[in-house]
Amino acid sequence: MQPSGFSTFFGRCGAGLVLLCVLLLAQLPGHAQRAGDTLSVACPPPRVVELCVELDAIRSVDSGSGPLTYRWDMGDGTTLTGLTVAHCYATRQRYLVRLDVVEDETGEVRPDQKVIPVDFTQETVVNFLMPDTVRVGQPVAFDAVDSQLPTCENMVVLWDFRDGYVTNGRRVQHTFRRPGRYAVRMSLRANGPDPCPDSHCVSRVLVVQP
Repeated sequence: MQPSGFSTFFGRCGAGLVLLCVLLLAQLPGHAQRAGDTLSVACPPPRVVELCVELDAIRSVDSGSGPLTYRWDMGDGTTLTGLTVAHCYATRQRYLVRLDVVEDETGEVRPDQKVIPVDFTQETVVNFLMPDTVRVGQPVAFDAVDSQLPTCENMVVLWDFRDGYVTNGRRVQHTFRRPGRYAVRMSLRANGPDPCPDSHCVSRVLVVQP
């Protein structure tokens, strides 16, 4: 952990210098959050990807074939029917959606009228988990395992607990010594094309009771 007034900088680290840069402490006014500095850059609430899609089969309509049934295989074991459908997935991964069109009169199936890749793995996610309330002296677990910057390299997770201490890692623990409300900040820093060198940060409020 580092004391108040310093920031750990990873934005300019090369692929072979990440471990060295973890040890580098530098004054970076206005570039990233600083522990205990309430005037530093504001961090919005976590950004979580909504795992939902809306699909339509309007281009697959064949007015000369009579009534049709539109059957969607959503790629996760779910089958829906309708000219338009909406579906939410349980996990963030890549799915392949297939549309079969069935002629109601003959029962003939026209397979794969549409094949649609739905890929949630390339979305930017800046989010972390923690309890809402703890007590002074109780170790608190912070988890940013779901966060990602898919187009960036050498991503590092930084934590500012807003009580004068900072650290790094996807999963960390911290113990608060005084009661109060702490807007805990988590930042992702990485190398790559802009805006990868910048700090992608979010915050959640933690209430520490006596």
